[in-house]
Amino acid sequence: MYRDHIVKPRATDNPAFMALATTVIFALALLYGVGDGSLARLMGPIVLDLQAPLLRNMAVAGTLAITLVLNLFILGRFALRAQVITVWFELLLLFLLFFDTFDLSYSFIASKVGFMITQGVFTTVYVSTISIAIAFVLALMGATARLSSNGFAIAIASFYTSFFRGVPLLIQIYLIYLGIPQLGYVVGAVPAGILALSLCYGAYMTEIFRAGISSIPRGQWEASRAIGLTPFQAMTRVILPQSMRLIIPPTGNQFISMLKDSSLVSVIGVWELMFLARTQGRAEFRHLEMLITAAVLYWVLSILLETVQSRLEKRFDRAHR
Repeated sequence: MYRDHIVKPRATDNPAFMALATTVIFALALLYGVGDGSLARLMGPIVLDLQAPLLRNMAVAGTLAITLVLNLFILGRFALRAQVITVWFELLLLFLLFFDTFDLSYSFIASKVGFMITQGVFTTVYVSTISIAIAFVLALMGATARLSSNGFAIAIASFYTSFFRGVPLLIQIYLIYLGIPQLGYVVGAVPAGILALSLCYGAYMTEIFRAGISSIPRGQWEASRAIGLTPFQAMTRVILPQSMRLIIPPTGNQFISMLKDSSLVSVIGVWELMFLARTQGRAEFRHLEMLITAAVLYWVLSILLETVQSRLEKRFDRAHR
């Protein structure tokens, strides 16, 4: 009865574990010669004053091993949430220090980041939002067709999912942008990109919706018909609300993937984030600054979408908690 009150020993309380961890980190750091790269420059002039390569590698490896093990020892005393936040902050700091070794022009980034947000981020979000909305409708129609007893509908839905899941998205963009004009209809770059993203991710989401709808017991359909609901009413009022708990997580992942894959529409001239990252740094040969800026902006957008996805998951999961 007192099992929950027993304090479990931490691995960091074991001196043998700490010694083993220090030795392993030191050996790995020494093996990869960390004293010859940017990590040595981050550790200051004391390490760089060691002219002998072996001594410099040993100094950097030893400093790295001791720092990491002490960090592990201290974090072991924190609460779980504090551990997660601290490690996030440490990893972010390491990324910033790593990027700082590239000799970036921060003034150039500052002069371009506003335009990349107002033009690139806006276009990326605009294209992705419309595409995911259309893909949602296509997925619902495709899943309904796959689950029907109509062979004609099953054949069309299965052919659609097979083709658009089997052909690379870049080829689909080119086929739509260059192929539709052959039929006499001129399509712009933005509509072509939205159509390609919608068709491609609609095919993937069709299987997600099919799995979510199939998870609802057959008795729910029979009960809906028994109380006089039409098939459409049964789907929208009974089946979908229950299946959204399983549909939301993978659909959110698909939206994040679409947000990043929207960079592929830059090949047909859409002024989204990746297109601007390539063109803005071209005049002054500052490609790395723009690519890192685009990467950070994509990452921020993904974090925002992850937050929205988490809120939606909690909302649809309330009945099962």
